[in-house]
Amino acid sequence: MSLPTAPFYETIEALRQVLPLDIPADVAMSRFFRDRPKLGSHDRGFIAESVFGVLRHKRQLDRICAPEATPKRLLLAFLARRGGLNLREFEAVTNEQERQWLGQVKGFKAEQFSLGETAELPDWVVAELAAAGQSSEAILTLGQALARPAPLDLRVNTLKARRDEVLERLRQDGLTVEPTPYSPHGLRVQGKPALNRHPLFNEGAFEVQDEGSQLLGLLLAPRRGEMVADFCAGAGGKTLLLGMLMNSSGRLYAFDVSEKRLANLKPRLARSGLSNVQPQRIEHENDSRIKRLAGKLDRVLVDAPCSGLGTLRRNPDLKFRQSVQSVDELNQKQRSILAAAARLVKIGGRLVYATCSILPRENEAIVAEFLASHPQFELVPVSSVLAEQKIALEQDDYLQLTPQQHGCDGFFAAVLTRRS
Repeated sequence: MSLPTAPFYETIEALRQVLPLDIPADVAMSRFFRDRPKLGSHDRGFIAESVFGVLRHKRQLDRICAPEATPKRLLLAFLARRGGLNLREFEAVTNEQERQWLGQVKGFKAEQFSLGETAELPDWVVAELAAAGQSSEAILTLGQALARPAPLDLRVNTLKARRDEVLERLRQDGLTVEPTPYSPHGLRVQGKPALNRHPLFNEGAFEVQDEGSQLLGLLLAPRRGEMVADFCAGAGGKTLLLGMLMNSSGRLYAFDVSEKRLANLKPRLARSGLSNVQPQRIEHENDSRIKRLAGKLDRVLVDAPCSGLGTLRRNPDLKFRQSVQSVDELNQKQRSILAAAARLVKIGGRLVYATCSILPRENEAIVAEFLASHPQFELVPVSSVLAEQKIALEQDDYLQLTPQQHGCDGFFAAVLTRRS
């Protein structure tokens, strides 16, 4: 059996559009498929999985294909090493010279790769993790876990349905679904079913949300009737969770600088049934609309802009689109945003700083610097907050989630409280 030629050559064209890496890969792929409406679902699946497979393993593939890492060679090397194909299956899409080269590709040994290549992480990321005390083995385990595709996590909207009801309904529809191990509201679905047309989704009974992201909202633990802010709301996944935890009571501000992101929240908000959310676009973290709320809020969540390196399972291109310099710029934003958000918190109130990064300088370092300059705040051990929430998850002072240990994206969070 030969490799089907049409989707193979379409995948090469898709890689040509994605590999400049000047825009997010999912955006480039959406454009690619929009321009090809006649592609069938099977071909679309092959193309998408192959493109993202190349991105996941691009560090090793670049080494194998050197000095000519063309889209075709990258795809051939990926399919030969990761696609389980034998050389005979490549006959329709290769010449004799390419097949000889593919024989060598299959023979590449692990010891021929550097630590960064084996871990599928940029060398600068490996260097930062090593400088923070992580062993080569730990870096390798983390990188390889981040290079695997993520499962599909859902959050049940308890205002509309119970978790066991949604679980049973999805199983009746033929899906393989389990409760998430830590979040009491989460479900984990195997495969990639198109759930955006499912009746329960349209009714607002569940949202797509990684379990780690759900745990951030549970650390904030907003109560009914409180004044709460999601300081960097984005498209509002955590906002919807916080509103649910507040039972649609009190007041929940969803702040963001992007009109487009807040516009994406509107249909989700309509489905959710929440009536306590106030989306507000702000110019920057020191906007006058924020200053008016100084010292008035019970709880504030800061899911800060970050490198996103904890989400490489979903966004493998991010590791090529971030750099030491871009993280330097993010560090400045993180400091400024955390300081601005802290001004909103009343005495006795709670502030949660979170990222989806694996880099200590976006995480512990930012919190340590903040605490040193804001003595009115103190760190609350995450272990005690999780115990209060009855979440059986072993953590210490900070929440530090990784895919290899916890099955979710890489997340960090610190819980702070304002004393006086």
